Amino acid sequence: MLIGESIEGAPGLAAGIDRGDEILAIGTTSVNLRSVADIIAAEGSAGITNALGPSTAGTTRLLRISRNGVAREVSVTKANFDLPALSSRYGARIIQDNGRQIGYLNLRTFISAADTPLRDAFRSFRAAGITEFIIDFRYNGGGLVSTAELLADLLGGNRSTADLFSGLRFRASKSSNDESAFFNPRVESVSPVRIAFIGTGATASASEFVINGLAPFYDRNLALIGDNTFGKPVGQIALDRSACDDRVRVVAFRSVNARGQGDFFNGLASTLDVTCQAADDLSRPLGDPQEASIRGALDFLAGRSCTAIALSGSSGTVAGQSQRGMIATDRALLVPDAPTPAQREVPGLF
Repeated sequence: MLIGESIEGAPGLAAGIDRGDEILAIGTTSVNLRSVADIIAAEGSAGITNALGPSTAGTTRLLRISRNGVAREVSVTKANFDLPALSSRYGARIIQDNGRQIGYLNLRTFISAADTPLRDAFRSFRAAGITEFIIDFRYNGGGLVSTAELLADLLGGNRSTADLFSGLRFRASKSSNDESAFFNPRVESVSPVRIAFIGTGATASASEFVINGLAPFYDRNLALIGDNTFGKPVGQIALDRSACDDRVRVVAFRSVNARGQGDFFNGLASTLDVTCQAADDLSRPLGDPQEASIRGALDFLAGRSCTAIALSGSSGTVAGQSQRGMIATDRALLVPDAPTPAQREVPGLF
């Protein structure tokens, strides 16, 4: 079991666990460590969730971790922590690529706490005069529509307030509830020439909402890099029951872009003009220009050709770079049968 990302302020990173580490065994003491292979063989992936214990602060597990073939045992105690929507290590940075400046943004989830960091990041991109961007949504399962609209506005400095970003469409009998969101450029907004979005099967909902809304204005100057996205072009509304204090969330609307496209239930690779397959390369940190998906995005921005993402959802491996399963596209993020709200928005979060 491989670690895809470690969160700042969380116990895992504080214990020295980071992207690319492999969890070999789980237990409460060194005496009762069980190998991940044995757990999966006996109980399936649900057994890993059980072995890691409940999402309760104070729960402690001993993990046998391997990095570069060297194993060690690490004790980790679960704690409550705030999830930074943008990493302080690689959330926003400028990549130098053969004399060109590329704006790189890695957004973990669409929450209101992301709004200020997003504005700050794009203020820096604008000041540097950047016009080519990599937006990394590879583990982003969605979140607030309002934050998605803000990100679209920040990427929409060359858009008019008459340009439709997204339309929320209800069924015919409820069409009076339809809404249309138009671009609203902000003082921090940039004017992209080309945009590469990095996605995987964990990229869903608000992430797809942003990509789909921008696509009509870029044609072949916008691409999906990595793997096909999850395929969730619908959203929920909240209905309060007057008889009690229950609130029911109902899937009630679909989102469409300026072309009227919105039924990407098979993922965005089925609708975008350009896609480029690339692997999620756990042998390198996020934000690293040599990481496979980021390298693929840089190649697209530089005008180099690529192999399109297979609509089956598997894009294979990058030739010559596979090592110990570190680079692959057939992995799945570990998600419990009953995920917490945070795990719904950030698949794989523990």
